[in-house]
Amino acid sequence: MAPATVASLFEPIQLGPLTLRNRVFISALTRNRSVPTNIPNAVNLEYYQQRAKSAGLIITEGVLITPQGSEWPHAPGIWNKEQVAGWKKITDTVHKEGSFIFAQLWHLGRISHPDAPEQKAAGVPVYAPSAIAARGGKFRFIPGEPGYVTPTAIDDPTILVDLFEKAAVNAKEAGFDGVELHGANGYLVHQFLDSNSNTRTDSWGGSAASRSKFGLLVLERLNKVFGKDRVGIKLSPTGGYNDMGMPLEETIETFTHFITEADKLGIAYIDLVRYLDVLDPVFDGKKRGTKHDVISTYAHLMKNAKVFSNGGWTGEEAAAAVKDGKVEGVFFGMGWINHPDFAARLEHGKPLDNPIDYTTLYGKYYASEEEQRKGYVDYPAAEC
Repeated sequence: MAPATVASLFEPIQLGPLTLRNRVFISALTRNRSVPTNIPNAVNLEYYQQRAKSAGLIITEGVLITPQGSEWPHAPGIWNKEQVAGWKKITDTVHKEGSFIFAQLWHLGRISHPDAPEQKAAGVPVYAPSAIAARGGKFRFIPGEPGYVTPTAIDDPTILVDLFEKAAVNAKEAGFDGVELHGANGYLVHQFLDSNSNTRTDSWGGSAASRSKFGLLVLERLNKVFGKDRVGIKLSPTGGYNDMGMPLEETIETFTHFITEADKLGIAYIDLVRYLDVLDPVFDGKKRGTKHDVISTYAHLMKNAKVFSNGGWTGEEAAAAVKDGKVEGVFFGMGWINHPDFAARLEHGKPLDNPIDYTTLYGKYYASEEEQRKGYVDYPAAEC
């Protein structure tokens, strides 16, 4: 029996047709280890298998829906048959361990670099809503380690919507239980939502409703592929990361509209990412984000979708929020990196005492399998 302080996290929850064994979920965690060609490999499989033994729900690391010049050149993709086959081995293994897994569908938008090999191979520009560069970035594998550059404004955003739909088709073929749309952290969907990165004057920009159009249309396409109750979205209204953020009043107006309309689509859940100071960069001497309480501001808008949250939760804090009805499930990130049995440790009152190796969070750009395993699949489980 779980300790009373976390007991509410170990009550099963129904997510559409899926009965999740607990409410301790794995957040998407970029680990940069699908070497060498963005195809999920045997080391990735071992990583997910370890965590599937106790997690209620797993969201994959960000999965690239098309070749892009990411800062993480070994992030996995889902645009070709080899990648689908690699993911199928992982989803089959996760299911054998009694867990469920959603693919997080990821397009970086302006957070790519035209000189990255993957972007060159793609043969297309770095697309974004508008030709406005994000501040920051560091492409360590490109000579000179450049930052972000001015992207190309996409003429017809439905081209990008189509890519998300195709990725969902591939994810379904790969055996995923559902998909999560990455609408947070300054990537493409978030760029359309934010008036600082989207200054379009057509039907894709301007008002909160017009800036919401892209993300809502993608959700509709994902619903078409998977069914309404197998689609989720991750949102970070407080911005900050990747140079995002609007004034508070505009932020609340924008995300109130988007969440209200997304909820009407009948999606499975909305993951609200709380403000984290560590992910809020300083520009011009001040923090970039728009700090506010995302749970109290937006959770009441969800009449159909499950209210999930993310961002610096402790087990005890998460359990209290579930018990009080503020959220229905919680995604944890860092704790799962160095504790492959994170949920089991919470359930059995075991300490989270594996020291984390920060030097191996993202692997190495060009490394052997042995090097890729370090800090990835070599953290020990506790005796429970």
